[in-house]
Amino acid sequence: MGQIGLNFQIQRKIYSVTELNLAIKGLLEKQFPDVWVAGEVSNFRGASSGHLYFTLKDAGAQLRAVCFRNQARYLKFKPQDGISVIARGRLGVYEARGEYQLYVEYLEPAGLGALQLAFEQLKAKLAAEGLFDPARKKPLPVLPRTVGVVTSPTGAVIRDILRVLRRRFRNMNVLIYPARVQGEGAGEEIAEGIKQFNRERKVDVMILARGGGSLEDLWPFNEERVARAIAASKIPVISAVGHETDFTIADFVADLRAPTPSAAAELVVHPKRDFRSELGNRVRHMAQLVQLKISDARARWTELRSHRAFQTLAARVRERAQRVDDNITSIERVIQTRLERARRRWLELSAHLLRYEPARLLQISRLQLHEQKARFERSVEEMTRRVGELLSARRESWLRASAGITRYDFARSLALKHAARAERVTKVGTEFQSYLVERRNRLAQATAILNERSPLIVLDRGYSITRDASGRIVRDAAQVEVGDELSIRLARGELEASVNRKKP
Repeated sequence: MGQIGLNFQIQRKIYSVTELNLAIKGLLEKQFPDVWVAGEVSNFRGASSGHLYFTLKDAGAQLRAVCFRNQARYLKFKPQDGISVIARGRLGVYEARGEYQLYVEYLEPAGLGALQLAFEQLKAKLAAEGLFDPARKKPLPVLPRTVGVVTSPTGAVIRDILRVLRRRFRNMNVLIYPARVQGEGAGEEIAEGIKQFNRERKVDVMILARGGGSLEDLWPFNEERVARAIAASKIPVISAVGHETDFTIADFVADLRAPTPSAAAELVVHPKRDFRSELGNRVRHMAQLVQLKISDARARWTELRSHRAFQTLAARVRERAQRVDDNITSIERVIQTRLERARRRWLELSAHLLRYEPARLLQISRLQLHEQKARFERSVEEMTRRVGELLSARRESWLRASAGITRYDFARSLALKHAARAERVTKVGTEFQSYLVERRNRLAQATAILNERSPLIVLDRGYSITRDASGRIVRDAAQVEVGDELSIRLARGELEASVNRKKP
């Protein structure tokens, strides 16, 4: 028999890594589109993008989980390592690492409500920052002029507060900031009310008020933004939220916690009759103190008045008064003596003055003046006569000289003078030419030296001369400061500049 050969070709399906991960991802998402998983959080990490990454584990296994930002912002608490939680989501595969993970859409603490856990977390965080420290709490004013209330304007709470305030102090001013106290956005309105009162500074104390309710109803007063607004307030804040058994974060941060809104109104202001009574008591007490002080002062004055020192003082005062009278008498006697002496001297001088006759003295002076005038006129006439004689003699001498000059040869004299003058001009011209040559040579030498040493030649080589605002040449960077105005002289032109930076 002949052999029959069998040749079976095996068909193989070869996946790439990406294809295999995608196939597994499709199976997981199809098989587990909505699953609840209980476990303990570990390796928690919050990314800057807002995504949350952590691992769910139990005694025997672990599962990677991720909560994206869109779902994380609805969580009422912040996951952290060691917390047991229940997560709801879908299973999928992260192809880049080939790992399957749980995409969390909802998360709640196991055995403890999310709101309660968030409350405890925020409480611990703010306590660690010192926001609950009693040392930072502000005292309430004894008698506020205006009270601010942040609450709903339509609830029974505001009516209770106003009723109590009117009963205790009828003319008390009240400002109301209307805000929602429940639901989404209520915390933001409450925080804005606190900030608005602080910006306007029209109130002396502030009340945050709301009636009772569940933890969810009171949650706006547990938000971090409200707590930080209370801590930053410069105005004292009273927290009156819920009933006496209800506690919120605002109660711990506020300067004072009131068990109810009505109690807050009673705490913020005392009854007017109490102020009147206290004022009357203080007035009576002050009057008694003043009366006691007056009595003590009167007794002390009587005691001092009878003291021996004051008796001696009176005698000394009388003695000093007598000495003053004696001194006055002595001064008057001295003044009288000096006046009498001055009067006698005046009489002596008057008698001496009467010996002269002013009219006779005036006549003698007038005669002396006329005599001096006559002598002066005679001197002038004699001088005029002598000057005339001298001028006549000089005129005759000049005429005789003129007659003798005509006998000379004027032509020959002029020719000799002209020749001598021409010779002197020639000599002076020669000397002047020599002087000019010498000066030109010295000028050429000076010009050459000046060109060698001229700063303009240096400027032509690319250098410049820098001067400050006062015209002084700048040779050192320490002479100027940043921002100073400078003048820079170039070979051709000048620049105005300012100092932007200095280098040593």
